[in-house]
Amino acid sequence: MAALIIRSLSQTTRRGVQVTSVRFANKMMADPLEHATGLEKQELMAKAAGNDNPFDMRVYKRISGDQTNPTVVPSFYEKRLVGCICEEDATCINWMWLEKGDKKRCECGYWFQLADAKPMV
Repeated sequence: MAALIIRSLSQTTRRGVQVTSVRFANKMMADPLEHATGLEKQELMAKAAGNDNPFDMRVYKRISGDQTNPTVVPSFYEKRLVGCICEEDATCINWMWLEKGDKKRCECGYWFQLADAKPMV
């Protein structure tokens, strides 16, 4: 009886596989800019216009910032999360929120301040 059940299961689960190869000699994928929408499209358009960093995500070197001459960080918004690598060989980042108009001191002693930046859009 068990052999009969196994044989019937193996016969019902069998199916044929058909493999064909299709070649399109002159067909290419469309430009990604044509398919993109929203922020992705804005990013691709900014890169096409020559702006390699449209969201301003580059790393800024901090200057010997004291309270009178802080490291200036551009921002589109009223607040921005900033990470400070306090020592060259540090394995962690000291994160802090900066607000426009206020200067803030990191634990290592460097000062930071937000500045207005032009939005991408």
